[in-house]
Amino acid sequence: MQIDIPEVKAEVEAVFARYETALVNNDVPVLDELFWESPQTVRFGAGENLFGAAEIAAFRAGRSPKGLAREILRTSITTYGRDFATASITFRREGSARIGRQQQSWVRFPEGWRVVAAHVSLMDAPAG
Repeated sequence: MQIDIPEVKAEVEAVFARYETALVNNDVPVLDELFWESPQTVRFGAGENLFGAAEIAAFRAGRSPKGLAREILRTSITTYGRDFATASITFRREGSARIGRQQQSWVRFPEGWRVVAAHVSLMDAPAG
């Protein structure tokens, strides 16, 4: 298996950038599109555990569009072969000292790259 095939990595970086833009602008249709529409899709958020695309879509539809902007501190995108990738970031929201962590598993389907599993959590900023 090849890791980080340049053209595959570029595809995932582009779709991840599209996801990030949709997230901070609360573009719910794009967010829904980029998560695999399946009962097997999972998203663990900072305050919610969502099982299946329907629960994820309902959460996004009901979430406030305020305070979604964030500064990405570090990004790691790795591709495994041509059809699987992980995207991991750390981030900070304006006015918060806490560090956010987001990790996504992406799979290439006939309709394009989709998130099949995601986890978002927060931690206190390291001392020092």
